[in-house]
Amino acid sequence: MSLRIAFQMDRLEGIKLETDTTYMMMQSAAGRQYRLFCYEPYQLSMEGERISTRAREVRILSSGGYEIADECELDLRDDVDVVMLRQDPPFDMAYVTTTYMLEKLKGYTLVVNDPVAVRDCPEKMLVTQFPNLHPQTLISSDPHALERFFQTHGDCILKPLHGAAGAGVIRLKEGDRNLGALVEIFSGINRDPLVIQKFLPAVSEGDKRIILVDGKPVGAINRIPPKGAVRSNLRVGGRAEPVKLTKRDLFICDAIAPYLVERNLIFVGIDVIGEYLTEINVTSPTGARQVFQFDGVDITQTMWDSVASRLS
Repeated sequence: MSLRIAFQMDRLEGIKLETDTTYMMMQSAAGRQYRLFCYEPYQLSMEGERISTRAREVRILSSGGYEIADECELDLRDDVDVVMLRQDPPFDMAYVTTTYMLEKLKGYTLVVNDPVAVRDCPEKMLVTQFPNLHPQTLISSDPHALERFFQTHGDCILKPLHGAAGAGVIRLKEGDRNLGALVEIFSGINRDPLVIQKFLPAVSEGDKRIILVDGKPVGAINRIPPKGAVRSNLRVGGRAEPVKLTKRDLFICDAIAPYLVERNLIFVGIDVIGEYLTEINVTSPTGARQVFQFDGVDITQTMWDSVASRLS
């Protein structure tokens, strides 16, 4: 089956080819002789029932890298088979608006992940669907509620609800007097609530990123924070290491699988620290390149198998 794939993503020229999961998806798709296009979210347009975009066709070179053709206009109902929703957060109203537009493609073009589910499942909110799996957590804009949680639980992590890649994550040790000032700073940036969560000492041993396709774990890495730090994200200095899944990890995957499958969340990355599920990433999960580096498993091929089976 020869498919036409449009990637809604950040500017292609700005990504790191040697580590980027979206580019790895493009490489494996090109190996299947799929035609590839890319466009940025701002180029998406809706006129009546027509959803279109200015896009560029991409040709992946066997020697590495790519070539890009001149811009063309694509009707996302008629000219492509699949839209890959792969731009990075922030998960703001601009992001949400693209999901409203892409939702109109239902019944015509497959969108991965399903835009309705992406809109309804912000990563740090989605884990609250599984109260027995995640650590003690409060989501609120109320400084009194945040202070009460901190006084009750002591050592905590404070982070913006719709942040990504470790941005804005702060540890507050017991007795810290800066919570009020931090709430003021965050509220001055935007109106989003904050997440305050009981600190998990196990983060020093790593934060596992487990990739699931159709609810099944297909690969994992462990992200180790720099010495003395609490953020293990690779973008802020975390170090990737190979890892084996524990019985607890597999239990977590089994517990959330029906929810993911029901909502057509095909390609998902979850974060596990110690015994606890901390995030379910459905926007543009990463880690495929590192899984391949350590285990030799190309999980993007598994994803394309799932996409092809839906279209066959």
